[in-house]
Amino acid sequence: MAARTNGITPKVVLRAAAVAVPVLLALAGPTAAQSGGDAPQVGAQSPSTTTPTDATASPAQAGSGAREWSGESGSSGHPLMKADAIRQAAANFPACLETLWPLAAHRGVTRESYQRLTAGLAPDLRIMDLMDAQPEFTKAIWDYLDLLVNDAKIERGREMLAQYAQAFAAAEKAYGVDRYIIAAIWGVESNYGTAGGGRPVLRSTATLACIGRRQDYFRDEFLAAVELLHRGDVAPDRLVGSWAGAFGPTQFMPTSFKRYAIDFDGDGRRDVVDSITDVIGSTANNLKKDGWAPAHTWGYEVVLPQGFDYLLADSSRKMPLSEWARVGVTRVGGKPFPRPNDQAYLLIPAGAGGPAFLMLNNFRVIMKYNPAEAYALAIGHLADRLRGDGPIVQAWPRQERVLTSAERYELQQHLVRRGFDLGGEPNGRINARSRSAIKRYQASVGLVPDGFATADLLDHLRAR
Repeated sequence: MAARTNGITPKVVLRAAAVAVPVLLALAGPTAAQSGGDAPQVGAQSPSTTTPTDATASPAQAGSGAREWSGESGSSGHPLMKADAIRQAAANFPACLETLWPLAAHRGVTRESYQRLTAGLAPDLRIMDLMDAQPEFTKAIWDYLDLLVNDAKIERGREMLAQYAQAFAAAEKAYGVDRYIIAAIWGVESNYGTAGGGRPVLRSTATLACIGRRQDYFRDEFLAAVELLHRGDVAPDRLVGSWAGAFGPTQFMPTSFKRYAIDFDGDGRRDVVDSITDVIGSTANNLKKDGWAPAHTWGYEVVLPQGFDYLLADSSRKMPLSEWARVGVTRVGGKPFPRPNDQAYLLIPAGAGGPAFLMLNNFRVIMKYNPAEAYALAIGHLADRLRGDGPIVQAWPRQERVLTSAERYELQQHLVRRGFDLGGEPNGRINARSRSAIKRYQASVGLVPDGFATADLLDHLRAR
């Protein structure tokens, strides 16, 4: 057992007092095992709209008190998110579940167990509204960070670090993962376990496995949830969480639970819902297996020189910190880079008028937990604040009007019509590939190629 080698006394389970059923804070999607920037984001999910009864009802029937689906098409523009497609898939929901039974059987789930778990299961169509409303893609990054990194969260995080110091120290020793990063994930994902409400994971993943634009991804999550319940790893009334199926204080997806959850308190169970020791150890194990570099930070806020070539700001372009220093990039406050040979890429999430950051390998590891740069920046920054560092120094361009989802979709359509590759179909989300396309367009027409999607840029595209 891990607990017998990490300094934690077996059978002593550190449990948070009155830990509420966690759900994502006002932000979107799955945790550890995301694939691609379009995966739904954990830690960045829309606010839960379920009622308290959702957390206590049966897995099949819970959620009846939630707000109903709007009946409208999703803002992503994806064909499977059209209102008619959603209705058609919902009508076919029982047949879809039946087609998944052989896959569950292949995982060792009995027919009796599968029928018991899915009997009476109905789709939660409200999820279709939430799926296309992920704030790390729809909110201004400064508003996103204001929500996730604030004085109350910093104060509470420091209290949690003190209260569970033994478990954090053991995780650092066993896995080499910074305790402040673990605490930041806990704070962002569930406000340290205090965010109320929750949807049954089985119902959410079943809905997404059969309806909407990410069915291939969520099919595996649904089957993993069936496995968890079949084996009794988590009690049905405790397997509740986000609309995307993430559960526990640090929001494990069912597949992530299979891969990374550990029994860190030595009680014979992997409990990432109620055992805070298991939560901390499992989250550390997740980050380590994803490539966390011990004793390294996630990145640095930096100042760019006058006349800087913004085409260098690209997640695919990594250079040693010494090379960034050679082209005039310096740390805020003039501090030297402690390891000049570390590879980093430059991120300017709000364009030339906002802060700049050099991102190291550990930033990419955080993005494996959730593949949105805004999310990973929030985690890194909250971790620094918990450690005692100050706020981001450079100002955000708060005067910029945030584009609506329809406007972002239109902007992407203009780029595609002009031959600029987004790495996929327009979806109303400005990710790294979209920013790269924007930069290439800006450079082609003599604008500053900073990749920032603004109202002025959209007007420029409309006029050409």
